[in-house]
Amino acid sequence: MMTRRWLFADQLGPHFDVGRDGVLLVESRAALGRRTYHRQKLHLVLSALRHRAAELGDSAVLLRTSTYAEALAEVGEPVRVYEPTSRSAERFVHRQVETGTVEGVDPTPGFSLPRTEFRAWADGRRQLRMDDFYRFQRRRLGLLLDGDGPVGGSWSYDAENREPPPKGAERLDVPAPYKPREDEIDAQVRDDLDRWEREDGLRTVGRDGPRLFAVTRREALAALERFITERLPAFGPHEDAMLRGDWAMAHSLLSVPMNLGLLDPVEVAERAVAAHHDGSAPLASVEGFVRQVVGWREYVWHLYWHFGPTYRRRNALAARRSLPTWFDELDADAVEASCLRDVLEGVRDRGWVHHIPRLMVLGNWAAQRGYDPDALTEWFQTRFVDGYDWVMPANVVGMSQHADGGAMATKPYVSGGAYVNRMSDYCGGCRYDPKVRVGEHACPFTAGYWAFLDRTADRLEGNLRMARPLQQRHRLADLDDLVEQERRRGASAP
Repeated sequence: MMTRRWLFADQLGPHFDVGRDGVLLVESRAALGRRTYHRQKLHLVLSALRHRAAELGDSAVLLRTSTYAEALAEVGEPVRVYEPTSRSAERFVHRQVETGTVEGVDPTPGFSLPRTEFRAWADGRRQLRMDDFYRFQRRRLGLLLDGDGPVGGSWSYDAENREPPPKGAERLDVPAPYKPREDEIDAQVRDDLDRWEREDGLRTVGRDGPRLFAVTRREALAALERFITERLPAFGPHEDAMLRGDWAMAHSLLSVPMNLGLLDPVEVAERAVAAHHDGSAPLASVEGFVRQVVGWREYVWHLYWHFGPTYRRRNALAARRSLPTWFDELDADAVEASCLRDVLEGVRDRGWVHHIPRLMVLGNWAAQRGYDPDALTEWFQTRFVDGYDWVMPANVVGMSQHADGGAMATKPYVSGGAYVNRMSDYCGGCRYDPKVRVGEHACPFTAGYWAFLDRTADRLEGNLRMARPLQQRHRLADLDDLVEQERRRGASAP
């Protein structure tokens, strides 16, 4: 009997073997409408699915149904699948295995390390630190090695990759990122989304706009090549910097095609390493990029499964505030603080900002204000075009909000306005002063930092890395006024 391969919408590259019996692709209206997604995210997913179906021609069956179950019933014969990337999809697939609708589940080729091998690596370890995992990955994949050690003598070049933006620059002096051209498939997707919003009650958030990210294998390879040959050398030094006039900086913009399954992570890392070997990219930039691709990305993927389904509900710092409407609905126009306004505009207009605005502006703000980490995880997952069930829990609950109590990171990633001032051009011209804690011009990040420490002191007192700032707060003569000021600010936009 013919066994067709059912591919999910994040399994669209050639390394997800379609087999000789063809593939099934499914547009599920229930899946599209289950959450309030960014409009551009839905566009990217639908465009990628439809482009893949067009590429495969007669070997692909694309069904547009309400649910996945309806699609499988319409096929009328068993299918095979790769491991899904969410627990809900995995539970659904296992139910179909029990009924015989799904013939079998194969390990996903979308990540370099199988889940069974991660469990073996993690077994017996008291802490699962990213640095240990990254070195393990470099060795097993043979990336940037000199014998058994790292090329250049160091596993990490973070110290060289934390430069502020060039003084006085409005943009980095690098070529623009690859930009795809929309086609008739994109036009039909846009028409469908318009109709579903108008007639069927589909709710989205954020603005529509021209497609900025690759949704086909050809586009993804072109985006990869543009980044490696023209942008990678500048990536490392300024990967943590922010400029209001340069939303992409020197970042690769490959998270979307990678999370759609269009690029194999190992091929991406190896292409960057080859650029170092041929002398076209410096080691620090290449190492920083490789760490993101086969280190952090895969670490987050495996922690999603390792920590279990209750992880995203951890709340070690007792942060219970609901997301305010202006934040939830991306109402950047309600915000006066320059950094937060610009970053929210980026999410509203593109569904994407790079990792430092996510961590040190959005995440920092949410931690200081005590937003509920589960609700914040949902927000990041649905408002970002590269957000998926597996992507955000460890990034938000662990890295950003420290809501897991240190299971992942050794301290909360919170800071005052001085960090934003050093790493961006946001503070010049802003109505708030990063040096001021109390009063009309008090920076909400600077004041929020000290208010956060005061609110969470009892829960952080055993954290050695937080001992000094916790003690320093007692030296602030205006601490009581500051805490009251931030209490009054409440959920209002800064």
